[in-house]
Amino acid sequence: MIARAKAGALAAAMLALTACATAPGPRGGAAAVQLADRKATPETRALFANLQRISRDCVLFGHHDDLAYGMGWTGEAGRSDVKDVAGAYPAVYGWDVGRLFRNGQPDLADPQRAEELRRWILEGFGRGGVISLAWHMPNPVNDTDSWNTARAVDAIIPGGRLHGDYKAKLDVVAAFLNGLRTEDGRRVPVIFRPFHEHTGSWFWWGRDHASVDAFKQLWRFTVAYLRDEKGVRNALYAYSTDVFDSEAEYLERYPGDDVIDLLGFDDYHSVKTAETRAVFVNRLRLLAKMARERGKLAALTETGVETIPDPEWWTAVLLPALKDPSIGGGIAYALVWRNANPANDRKDHFYAPYPGHPSAADFARFKQDPAILFEDELPDLYR
Repeated sequence: MIARAKAGALAAAMLALTACATAPGPRGGAAAVQLADRKATPETRALFANLQRISRDCVLFGHHDDLAYGMGWTGEAGRSDVKDVAGAYPAVYGWDVGRLFRNGQPDLADPQRAEELRRWILEGFGRGGVISLAWHMPNPVNDTDSWNTARAVDAIIPGGRLHGDYKAKLDVVAAFLNGLRTEDGRRVPVIFRPFHEHTGSWFWWGRDHASVDAFKQLWRFTVAYLRDEKGVRNALYAYSTDVFDSEAEYLERYPGDDVIDLLGFDDYHSVKTAETRAVFVNRLRLLAKMARERGKLAALTETGVETIPDPEWWTAVLLPALKDPSIGGGIAYALVWRNANPANDRKDHFYAPYPGHPSAADFARFKQDPAILFEDELPDLYR
């Protein structure tokens, strides 16, 4: 049975590779890819090149905190709401490096939570999945939360009074990333996506709480410190806005091609219904165009509709938008937000279906579309 299952998975992966990577990759393969880190590991370079090639025809599906908890469960080994409904894990796993620090004490590392996160990441990577890491960093001037908008960016960039404290946090992140290794010593590639949705103003790093120059300084210092000072060689760096309607708006705070590998955006607005799909598609089209012009990846880094009230949202709204021919391909993945466990977390806060949800059957149909890849359909992305 095990051999038969492995053979079936291999056949599915080869079919996905044929359907989603018909055009040749960059000349010279992964070695020809120019990343923000020119010394990136071979696996990290391969991930970039393979996502770039596959995204011409297919989109990977992702889910945040997928293995940690879901509707009615927490910490059950092998459990996943996505897998329970679709029969396969998501292709992209979203996590948050805030888990590396203690709850209520964001200046202190939490080895226990870090080890838990490490296990989840290695589990997903071990099956061939992709790892994306956001960072809801608490406001560093008052240690509250990400949504406290006291001005803080000026305090943590070089020359700021809390710059040393910020470097200490980056030291924790760097040690974790450098320690993400398989049993044979290979570093696990990750897509690192800090300071997301900065075109809005609900986070302390958002538009109204930092100048354009200060935000760019923060981004450039962060990448340079992790890459050049701490030797992190297994990260792709993702610049991720909230919704936008022009290239100028999207690029206003862009820190530069030399520190970015992926252009993304988060959309919880125009993705809601078919009535606003044209707006959503236009944003995807602009994103893919900007990424192609710069030799970058593009992704829908967060999306979804809370509680999924439309039972056919997956195939009637999201799928036709992702497949719209005007985009011209190039969207590497679409990641929906988390499924909170209502017993000990927020109620009615979920973005993927669970068994018995009205959209479960439609989600299964979404999974079967040849343009959408789950984990069981992935080729080897790391070579």
